Amino acid sequence: MNYEILKLDIQDNIGIITISRPQAMNALNSAFFVEMNNMLNELSLRNDIKVLILTGEGKAFVAGADIAEMSGMDKEQGTEFSKKGQCTFNAIENLNIPVIAAVNGFALGGGCELAMACDFRIASSFAKFGQPEVNLGLIPGYAGTQRLARLVGLSNALYLLYTADMINADEAYRIGLVQKVVEADKLIEETVNIARKIASKGPQAVKKVKYVTRTGLLTDFEAGCHLESSEFATLFGAGNEGEEGMRAFLEKRKPNW
Repeated sequence: MNYEILKLDIQDNIGIITISRPQAMNALNSAFFVEMNNMLNELSLRNDIKVLILTGEGKAFVAGADIAEMSGMDKEQGTEFSKKGQCTFNAIENLNIPVIAAVNGFALGGGCELAMACDFRIASSFAKFGQPEVNLGLIPGYAGTQRLARLVGLSNALYLLYTADMINADEAYRIGLVQKVVEADKLIEETVNIARKIASKGPQAVKKVKYVTRTGLLTDFEAGCHLESSEFATLFGAGNEGEEGMRAFLEKRKPNW
């Protein structure tokens, strides 16, 4: 399809999706979800992209959901809009390759929820985070109440959700919402460097790390350990990735993935 909101750039097995709706601070509307769903479907069929980066154009990563579109909705339409966002963000979370948010600016409301659907977040020193929905008499609708508490703990999450406070990148780092803060002009460069480091590892092992870790988090400890053992074993044996990785280590050479 033709993309009007999303731009895709591919560099050395790294895909970079840029959300480009700067006139609306990259606010999420129905067209965004259609485009993102299509792009994710296309990317899932490709073997040349090992890591995906999401970022925004202009002053915002994503400044929130499109309030102009939401304001006229009734309950049924609100439910549909919420589920549409949850479905898309779940697809990002469940994509079989690592997804990194490079948060360049405002990540508020739906923008913070989008960033949280990624595997981890690298923030510009200019980035701002928040869930301001209660200011509008609303609550998050794209699983923000669920992901935020899992990432930063219940009390930190409730503090941000109750107060609607906007926090800077350093505070987001302190509470564990982001994993690294860099200067604005180095954001993409540093995120790409991290993505390249990940892309240099065993591709099947990286995919299994994502699957086992995320799936295990939703189960009890014993079930998670059983899943880990099962997936661990699949990397052994002739022709499998673990064999090549261990042989390369013993032969003091780089593995041929």
